[in-house]
Amino acid sequence: MKYILVTGGVISGVGKGVIASSLGTLLKSCGIEVTSIKIDPYINIDAGTFSPYEHGEVYVLDDGSEVDLDLGNYERFLDITLHRDNNITTGKIYKLVIEAERRGEYLGRTVQVIPHITDAIQEWIERVAQHPVRDNITPEVCIVELGGTIGDIEGMPFVDAFRQFQFHVKRENFCVAHVSLVPSPSSTGEPKTKPTQASVKELRGFGLSPDLIVCRSEEPIGIEVKKKISDFCHVAPEQVICVHDLSSIYHVPLLMEQHGVIEFLKERLQLSIRPEKRENCLQRWKSLTRRSEKLHKQVTIALVGKYTKFKDSYDSVIKALQHAALQVGYKLKLNFIYSELLESKTLTEDPSNYHKVWQLLCESDGVVVPGGFGSRGIEGKIIACKWCRENNRPLLGICMGLQAAVIEFARNVLNLKKANTTEIDPTTEHPLVVDMPEHHSTEMGGTMRLGKRKTIFKSELSIVKQLYGNPQSVDERHRHRYEVNLKYVNQLEEQGMRFVGVDESGERMEIVELQNHPFYVATQYHPEYLSRPLKPSPPFLGLILASVKGLSKYIARGCHLSPRQMSDASSDEEIQMTTKINTSKLNGHSEHLQQANGCFVNGSSQAELIIASNGKSNGVA
Repeated sequence: MKYILVTGGVISGVGKGVIASSLGTLLKSCGIEVTSIKIDPYINIDAGTFSPYEHGEVYVLDDGSEVDLDLGNYERFLDITLHRDNNITTGKIYKLVIEAERRGEYLGRTVQVIPHITDAIQEWIERVAQHPVRDNITPEVCIVELGGTIGDIEGMPFVDAFRQFQFHVKRENFCVAHVSLVPSPSSTGEPKTKPTQASVKELRGFGLSPDLIVCRSEEPIGIEVKKKISDFCHVAPEQVICVHDLSSIYHVPLLMEQHGVIEFLKERLQLSIRPEKRENCLQRWKSLTRRSEKLHKQVTIALVGKYTKFKDSYDSVIKALQHAALQVGYKLKLNFIYSELLESKTLTEDPSNYHKVWQLLCESDGVVVPGGFGSRGIEGKIIACKWCRENNRPLLGICMGLQAAVIEFARNVLNLKKANTTEIDPTTEHPLVVDMPEHHSTEMGGTMRLGKRKTIFKSELSIVKQLYGNPQSVDERHRHRYEVNLKYVNQLEEQGMRFVGVDESGERMEIVELQNHPFYVATQYHPEYLSRPLKPSPPFLGLILASVKGLSKYIARGCHLSPRQMSDASSDEEIQMTTKINTSKLNGHSEHLQQANGCFVNGSSQAELIIASNGKSNGVA
């Protein structure tokens, strides 16, 4: 087993997750099986109880574990399925050691950070590195990202564990990539290398020497700066890689490949890369980024949520929208709308922001109402659902978004004016949404319906079922504690709100569609977690198609792209392959050309974010 440790310096959020994912992409493109581990030095057992403003979204895996959003990057880049133990926290390690001590496994010895905590860390990494993450194949390389920055007190046991680990697994099986910031202050106008020098010096002081120094900067840095870092940080100039700000994170693997990272890793870790594999490296990624740069048409989607001050709060939703938009040849523009500002009370308290967010909503081609918890902003989500229903605007509700759509329909169509969720009003006269009794608990973490669960389609006429390819059921990931009240389902369906998907018991409503509407769909599960650059999530694809008025034609073609969409979304080679396959079958009817092998390579365009939150713009990504 080969190990690559990715550390960070100067500041947090410097991009270690994308660098780690890109290293894995480079290796996987050469035919090497890769797995990933994320280390978070906080004492929490997992990320499930975090506010999205703390660490961004909580990402959910198949097994129901709530983990750091970087594991979402790993799964999307590498198209693998990670597990609970691929996310290590200080809380997990100390819990493991303390439980072992209580069982008497240390035979009366004093339990200390060294060697007991550091040994537990090393044993965990070696065990998890062997766990298959794709097709039951044992990985060859494990990429470990150490969260935080070098020098953080909470990260010290992990740093020392890796100091020992490098000798345990031998030098030829272990290398370190250190990601550091190279700022360019406007007062001087030139890149400053001193922060990186100090960061590398500190890393060396802890017994780890970087093999690669990845310099993050706003603009490309010149050869003089690279040479200076090389001289002061004791690495060769070719081991200093500059990754400047790019229009899309999917360009990062290509940039690193241009810097010769594949050849370096091949020699440093003594990897066996077959020549025929090496020649085909990154062809799909090159095609993906090339297509994303050619997009001219634009689709505008409003994301109506309560955590819009921090775009990482909806990282997977944003990526899923990007995947779907590129699939049909559109550049994505996102209008982030703080849902509370849509409420009528804002009109009197802050009329300027009220009109601003309503303008953003009205100019959008489609709307996403994502998940969330708590009472703040729920009425704004309900208002957004009402506006979409009455104005025939495409809507995709997710988790609480489904609950908001159901409550709105009950209030304004069934005339149940006091309809609400018991999460907000436990004594509501009409509890349209109630908590699930088996998830009652005095604790907060891990007490929801979590992980991959089966959804069974009830109706053959379902739009969502057709988007999935007409299966009898689908498996998607969940994260919720409340559900639609079964007592109101018949009343809702009688008025046109159809529950087309249910769980295996038939008592939990998973998918809702509104009759006589271009696209009014909501899911209790989170489809964004399984969206991939090469395979967009079907509900998100349906939203984008409806937003560009192409859904009905897409479904009429049997859920295949039109020739024009294929030319926008596919490389020249793919179009030629598809045309060759289908022309002989369709006798010249080019309008019915189907996709070769079921889908086309797709990916992410740069999202233009307009953030409306308390009247202040929070930046453009």
